[in-house]
Amino acid sequence: MRLEFCPKCGSKMEFVVKGRKVKARCPKCNYEKELVFNPTRELHLKKEEKVVVVEEEKEPPMPTVRIECPKCGHNEAYTWTVQTRAGDEGETQFFKCKRCGHVWRLYT
Repeated sequence: MRLEFCPKCGSKMEFVVKGRKVKARCPKCNYEKELVFNPTRELHLKKEEKVVVVEEEKEPPMPTVRIECPKCGHNEAYTWTVQTRAGDEGETQFFKCKRCGHVWRLYT
């Protein structure tokens, strides 16, 4: 199952099984949406059982630096280095803006 978000308030929705129907329900505003599944797949869940949705894996914490984003002008970005050229040359330093997600690099 994929992660569903409420179109009204943006909260993460819970999956609820009622009989042979599966619904996504918002815990904040109670918006409900019936989900359609491939009929060749069977759901082996007990009646009224909630399906636990595992969130996508998040990136590990990264160090941040004060540097201006060339795209949006924000002054804080994540940083990491990668050896992109020969071993006797310097590493390439990458930055990812904390606001807009723009990625850029500096060669050292």
